[in-house]
Amino acid sequence: MLASSTRPINIAIMALGGQGGGVMADWTVRAAELAGFRAQYTSVQGVAQRTGATIYYIELFPEAEIAARGREPVLALMPVAGDVDVVVASELMEAGRAVMRGFVTPDRTTLIGSTHRVFAISEKIAMADGRADGGAVHEAAQARAKRWIGFDMDATAREGGSVISAVMFGALAGSGALPIPRDVFEAVIRESGKAVAANLATFALGFDRACGVGAAATHPAPAAPAAPEPPAAVKPLLARIEAELPFIAREFAIEGLRRTIDFQDLRYGTLYLDRLQRAADWDAAHGGSARRHDLIRELARHLALWMTFDDTFRVADLKTRSSRFERFRREIKAADDQIVAVTEFMHPRLQEVADSLPAGLGRWAARQTWLERWFSKGRKVQTSSLRGFLMLSLLANGRRWRRSTMRFQREDAGIEAWLERVRQLAASDYAAAVELVRCQKLIRGYGETHERGARNFARIMSALDGASGAGLAARIRRLRDAALADEKGAKLAEVLAEAA
Repeated sequence: MLASSTRPINIAIMALGGQGGGVMADWTVRAAELAGFRAQYTSVQGVAQRTGATIYYIELFPEAEIAARGREPVLALMPVAGDVDVVVASELMEAGRAVMRGFVTPDRTTLIGSTHRVFAISEKIAMADGRADGGAVHEAAQARAKRWIGFDMDATAREGGSVISAVMFGALAGSGALPIPRDVFEAVIRESGKAVAANLATFALGFDRACGVGAAATHPAPAAPAAPEPPAAVKPLLARIEAELPFIAREFAIEGLRRTIDFQDLRYGTLYLDRLQRAADWDAAHGGSARRHDLIRELARHLALWMTFDDTFRVADLKTRSSRFERFRREIKAADDQIVAVTEFMHPRLQEVADSLPAGLGRWAARQTWLERWFSKGRKVQTSSLRGFLMLSLLANGRRWRRSTMRFQREDAGIEAWLERVRQLAASDYAAAVELVRCQKLIRGYGETHERGARNFARIMSALDGASGAGLAARIRRLRDAALADEKGAKLAEVLAEAA
């Protein structure tokens, strides 16, 4: 516990927009005032890349010491590296940001942070997996802080029925980092007069977790619910996975089967397993057992992803699922009697419309440039309204005709060509075949995103025509990484030019 005789107590609260960081700061200031401190509070707004990340900075100085000195203290407006006593972070990367900025030091700082993630825009828009390494943040927090208190505050807030600021406030009180009794913190919540019961309950959970009581790190995870019994029609397909695929590939294959059936039907799931069974033969014939069956394991994953591509039917289906509306209500903590309006921003282009038509008609429509004027503007569809929901629901039901569409036939032909290239390559260079399988990750998304990825994939496939010899696997990997480096394909063009 800190006590000040010569310097203020410095507190930095780092939170994202909508997490109640300002409320947490107000509560902290009020608790300090009730405990006999002079408090100065400032905030520095962040940027939209972190959904409005803000630093709330508080300095505390005892009123009794001010009176004894007979002069006012000089308090700072901004945290300074190496001069912060307590940092409270509402999200893991905010804790990491505090460490990077030097606010956390091993001789002084108590770091209190939530271990859950809110992904930054840069992480979401990355062509591949752009997520930052949370494990590195944990290690840095442990190494750089005098004391690191970390647990999932978002889950704790849901458990308590309140918001994360109440958990943060409880964790600050429970850490013992401030010379302020618990009852003073609780008095501030009561004084606010807002959602007092829920906030006090959630405060108590945060307090206990910070003290190590009921901490998530020391409690076993709750048992996962028992998996539902698969439908009778699916059981023979699951039996095929057990009989035909090596153990290491089965987990991906089971998930792939689920996805393909959900995407289309049982017959499509059977096609997925037929393709995998052929690939299992290649894997076995070319030394897969000595290479941990990398080929069939990766193919079980990437084949399923390609076969469940995002077309208009799929997008409409996902946007009208009840689980999606339930998630929205849960995320915004809507009460049972509250109406939640959901507006989708959609911009179907002529190409997507043509792709959704029977192949012959679709090819004709794609050539009619005069039709583009009808699809030049985006549309707002309120899926929480009867009209909007029915419109997308009817479109989702169009999947029964999916096999006849231009898009399905194009994707199906592309999959077969890719599998044939993998088969041929596996016979001479197993590692290169595995890398070619992984190139499928370029083909993802919808609309222009899909077009860019498919174009880069085609450029790599063309660059590999007739290619062989040592180092081919490394070359494919380098081309793939270059294609994932930027969405415009500039890095890929640079690497292809070097090889020319």
